[in-house]
Amino acid sequence: MATSFGFRNVAREQKQTLVNDVFHQVADRYDLMNDLMSGGMHRLWKDAMVAALAPPRAQGRRFKVLDVAGGTGDIATRIVNQGGAATRAVVCDINGSMLSVGRDRAEKAGLADRLRFVEGNAEDLPFPDASFDAYTIAFGIRNVPRIDQALREARRVLKRGGRFLCLEFSQVDVAGLDRIYDQFSFNAIPAIGRVITGDGEPYRYLVESIRKFPHQERFAEMIREAGFSRVTYRNYSGGIACLHSAWAI
Repeated sequence: MATSFGFRNVAREQKQTLVNDVFHQVADRYDLMNDLMSGGMHRLWKDAMVAALAPPRAQGRRFKVLDVAGGTGDIATRIVNQGGAATRAVVCDINGSMLSVGRDRAEKAGLADRLRFVEGNAEDLPFPDASFDAYTIAFGIRNVPRIDQALREARRVLKRGGRFLCLEFSQVDVAGLDRIYDQFSFNAIPAIGRVITGDGEPYRYLVESIRKFPHQERFAEMIREAGFSRVTYRNYSGGIACLHSAWAI
């Protein structure tokens, strides 16, 4: 069965290898490129995501979060820093290069005892049923070959009453901004990537993958179909990014 890799159609089993190659290439400069591509806005969006999660600051209650496709530890670090001492995060990513960056950063930040890094596939998570209080994924689910399967896995590993939060690039809903965004995305971002990393093609794929991702309403419906309840979403920056929220009831 075929699926999209940017604007190309590829065999579903081929996509994961192609995506892995992209992230092996960009791992060392991934967060720097996020700053340049978004003008630093990704930091505000991620802060808003963690604020919506509101990890408990109470000292006695263990709160365990699974952050998927979060290899550099960007989201997980925010979560444990905002939560109390009993907050723990497991970062699961299929890409070893991204995980290596995340482990190094966690050790340097003195967070190795609160962050764990596990290599695994979002479509087949290596964790038992009902083992996490929350599941987060930021700018990663559009790279998964079978998004519906990844959503079912998210539901499986969440405890009853667990929170699902997905931050992803989405469809711009402000007239005029869509044209400006397209011009910047297709022209400036690959050029910036070429200057910073020596290769603009990985960033051309990342831009194309955003355009192929389901729009806000369709993705919300996919979350419901995976078994979640109280599904909502909130646009940021005119729909450039969107935070989807749901609960495992």
